[in-house]
Amino acid sequence: MVEITPTALPEVKLITPRRFGDARGWFSESWNKKTLSGAGLDLPEFVQDNHSMSAQVGTLRGLHFQRPPHAQGKLVRCARGALLDVAVDARRGSPRYGQWVAEELTEQNGRQLWVPPGFLHGFVTLLPDTEINYKCTDYYAPECDGAVLWSSLGIDWGVSDPVLSDKDAAATPFDAFESPFVYEG
Repeated sequence: MVEITPTALPEVKLITPRRFGDARGWFSESWNKKTLSGAGLDLPEFVQDNHSMSAQVGTLRGLHFQRPPHAQGKLVRCARGALLDVAVDARRGSPRYGQWVAEELTEQNGRQLWVPPGFLHGFVTLLPDTEINYKCTDYYAPECDGAVLWSSLGIDWGVSDPVLSDKDAAATPFDAFESPFVYEG
């Protein structure tokens, strides 16, 4: 059994796979297309898995996206540590354009966040040596890679001076962002 919880952005889903535990630890199916489909959630095909580790608390990665024709949906989970995962609706014409949701993903709660194509994605680490795994619906295409400034949407990241890459520190503010995504109703 898997629990699928809606978020304030209907297309973004919080997914909690069932865990089976005993004195040795626990086991969980982190991805099962048949189980999710049976629970009413049909996700696209995934073609790439990514795994990153952030050593310092307060490391912020995002807000990232890939432009069409290589727009990516992501199924995100925390393999170790804890993070605040954020999705922002970036589809022009959407009634929720610019709105965001944030969910805490930890190795203990086992939650995952489905971030569809057309949404910006980012996260900030809450514990040292946090590892994040995510499945992607399209391959990484450097020519389609982009970022929106993390601090330009009023998101409560829980940090005021995050550890950033040069790319993320110099990203375009949301109010100057020309979104390549279009809401399709």
